[in-house]
Amino acid sequence: MAFRAFKQTHVFEKPSAPKEKDKSSIQCIACCDPHVYIGTKDATVQHIILSSSTDLGSGQSKTREGRARKLGSSNQVTQLRVVPLYNHLLVLWDRSITALNMFSLEPVPGLKKIQHVSLFEVCDSMPSAQAQCVEMVTSSSRRKLIRIHVVGVDRWDVVKEVPLLYDPRALAVDGTSVCVATSDRYLLCDIRTGSSQELFPHNHSRQCVFVTSVGRGEFLLNGPESLGMFVMKTGICQRPPLQWPQEVLAAGVCFPYILTLQPQVLSVYSMVDQQRKQTVSLTGAKGLLSTSDGVLVFTERDIFSLRLVPIEEQIQALVRHERIEEALLLLDGVQGYCPLDSYKELLKAITCLAGFVHFYQEGFSEAKDLFITGELDPREIIHLYPDMQSCLSEDFQSQLDQPNKGRDLQVLWQGDRSTFHHYLAFLGDFLRAVKGTELGLRCSKEVDCALLRLYVELGDSENLQQLVALANECRLDQCVPVLEQHNRLFALGSLYQSHGNLIDAIKTWVKIADGFHKDPSCSDVYGHIVRTLSQLQDKDVVWTFSDWTLQKNQEIGVQIFIKCPPDDRFKTQDVLGLLEKYPLAMLLYLEFLIYDLNSEESRHHNRLALAYVTEMLQEEEEADLRKTREKLQQLLWGSKFYDVSTVYERVKSANLHMEEAILLGRAGEHSQALKVLVHQEGDFQAAEAFCCRAAQGRDPQLRQTLLLTLLQIYLSSEDLTSAAVDLLNHNPLVFAAEQILQLLPDSWSVQLVSQFLVRSLRETFHQRRMSRVQKALGQAELMRHKVIWMQASKTTFRLDKGQKCKVCQRDLAEPQFVCNLHGDLMHTNCTDFTSS
Repeated sequence: MAFRAFKQTHVFEKPSAPKEKDKSSIQCIACCDPHVYIGTKDATVQHIILSSSTDLGSGQSKTREGRARKLGSSNQVTQLRVVPLYNHLLVLWDRSITALNMFSLEPVPGLKKIQHVSLFEVCDSMPSAQAQCVEMVTSSSRRKLIRIHVVGVDRWDVVKEVPLLYDPRALAVDGTSVCVATSDRYLLCDIRTGSSQELFPHNHSRQCVFVTSVGRGEFLLNGPESLGMFVMKTGICQRPPLQWPQEVLAAGVCFPYILTLQPQVLSVYSMVDQQRKQTVSLTGAKGLLSTSDGVLVFTERDIFSLRLVPIEEQIQALVRHERIEEALLLLDGVQGYCPLDSYKELLKAITCLAGFVHFYQEGFSEAKDLFITGELDPREIIHLYPDMQSCLSEDFQSQLDQPNKGRDLQVLWQGDRSTFHHYLAFLGDFLRAVKGTELGLRCSKEVDCALLRLYVELGDSENLQQLVALANECRLDQCVPVLEQHNRLFALGSLYQSHGNLIDAIKTWVKIADGFHKDPSCSDVYGHIVRTLSQLQDKDVVWTFSDWTLQKNQEIGVQIFIKCPPDDRFKTQDVLGLLEKYPLAMLLYLEFLIYDLNSEESRHHNRLALAYVTEMLQEEEEADLRKTREKLQQLLWGSKFYDVSTVYERVKSANLHMEEAILLGRAGEHSQALKVLVHQEGDFQAAEAFCCRAAQGRDPQLRQTLLLTLLQIYLSSEDLTSAAVDLLNHNPLVFAAEQILQLLPDSWSVQLVSQFLVRSLRETFHQRRMSRVQKALGQAELMRHKVIWMQASKTTFRLDKGQKCKVCQRDLAEPQFVCNLHGDLMHTNCTDFTSS
């Protein structure tokens, strides 16, 4: 069935009277629903009453004939107008306006005929001051003017005359504006000011000249070149012209449509897009009359009603014909005339249907935007996919009438997998877009379950993991079998975790880490388990899997205790008790306690030192041994909380001479420590470094004492002469030359210590000279400040009575005062200066 904006009904047929056909034909009509008045060629006015019930199948409407009144023996009735306010029916006949009662058709007493009238119109838009009267505009048949009448219950008076340059052929009234058509042009007149304005010329015959009021200060005119022109009362056009056929006899407005009448056809045009929407064949049509819900069209013997189809039905019909853009344009055009709620619901429905049109044409981007804008229930889209329907709850009932389209996807699913893959990708895009929004939250379980199945189907590991790892509404009874069937066990564990099943989650991952199952979607399952355990608040679960993680890898496994949140740490003693079986993990945990948590407990420091010693004795690689030994030495030098005696016994038994020397030094036995380094370790550089390190941060004199002790140890043995010379040459500033010369054996030659003596004297002279230079610079700076002070003291300042201190704002009453570089005066005790 073609789209119809109006439904046609045959409402009246004048009885056949062949002999008097020309005398009783219909010439004009007027309507005040349900009353219709007919003016005939034989000067008769007939009243008929339309029935509210219509036989839609036959297009017939039942009517009841009322009274009829014969006005005279000749001349046709030219115009009829109804004034419901007073129950008046105004009749233009024989160039005179007569007022009849609209029910009895009897003349109204007191309203005498208005003679010499060629045209008239009743104005419905009245100012508030004349709320109890109606204005009427008449055109004189003798003079070129229009008159404005005020019509009352029992009288009518002329209140104004507006002269014209041309005889009116047609006119229309809207408020205070009258649009007049003459034989060759259109005019706009203001009935308040009497001014007129020419619009544009035309070349129509008398029969095709007409003007129609559109409402809201706008008129529709039959313009030149077969154009329907919309003109505002200001004289401007706000709508584009409407291209219509030639020989248009009349036009009516029933928003949002314009209806044009030709002798054989009535055309319906949209005011929204200026396109013709419907044509109705009407043989012998003579004129039309706009009504509240359409138009009445009459021929010589028949009257037809064209009633506007409800906008909702029009839109649904356009959508059924897949004319979506037209439906949206129509809805947008009538937005201001529809209830807001009705408009919104219609817009949503059309938008969703438009989305389906794009959807089945594989215009997925447009479809997604339209579905979201139209607030389509996501389950309607899920329902279209054969393999996804199990994700929907049993109580879901689709509201869409799309059976054929649904079968299309079924066919694609079974046959054309490549195309169906594109539809699956669209489903993912759409569900991701609505997830978390108000639309998605209405059916979050169905959305999440469908996404999970979709990601598994597409092999999208990244999005699958993101879905199951975060908070979700996936139903375990539906999703667990899907993940197990496709060997997505890592995602299964994450799904368990997001639903609070921590034990099941970690057990699932453990099976992958132990090699019982394979899942390439995660390359480091063990590391993921450790990271998960380290962040868990449920300590029982951590303890359950702690042995497994440590047995797998002590270095990584201990992170479950180290990386846990600061406010949720395990008791230190419990952890240390567990780690007794895992020495490497114990060492790393003790390092964490001391260096990260800054533990000051002696037992922790003792255990770490002993752990380093044990580790050194077990290591075979030289690089690892060196690294561990550096850590031990750093601890022995830096920590002040370990028990020296406890550690010393273990270090001494392990023959770690460097560490033994450090411990002797910490005990204050520096001489013994140096002897160990010199005689047992045989490392002279280490002995010299020991002196510097032991004196670091302490009295500078200590370093000189330690180096002197080391020198004496060297001098006590003839085999260490070379070490003694090297020590002197390395530290010329530390040793005083005269003191060293007294200590040196008599057998030493001057040449042996010449380098030391030269450098010692050179450094001594350098230090003295530098001291003199610094003293001279200080004296020069002092002199510069004195010069500045003297120059400032010679400046004359005027101190007036009542002058205030810049700092404290009290009077300067003493003869001593201070002036800064800006010239501000102040008390001497208000600055950092003192008066001389």
